[in-house]
Amino acid sequence: MDGHDADDAKKSTADMTAFVQNLLQQMQSRFQTMSDSIVTKIDEMGNRIDELEQSISDLRTEMGVEGSPSPSVPPSVKEEPKSGNDSA
Repeated sequence: MDGHDADDAKKSTADMTAFVQNLLQQMQSRFQTMSDSIVTKIDEMGNRIDELEQSISDLRTEMGVEGSPSPSVPPSVKEEPKSGNDSA
């Protein structure tokens, strides 16, 4: 009976190994699919941002404000250099 039990243990180990390998392959395939999908969406988002920036640039050109600063940068704000001798 010991020889039969050893054969069953080997078969069980082989079955478990095959199961785990199959499971890992499925996980890798799903991960790759998700990864590809994420990269595609990021590329699409980048393209849409580029198109939006171009549209904004075109609109600014049409309005004749090509040389004006970006609205995110206030034109007259200047930071004074801080001295290292602040006694406050």
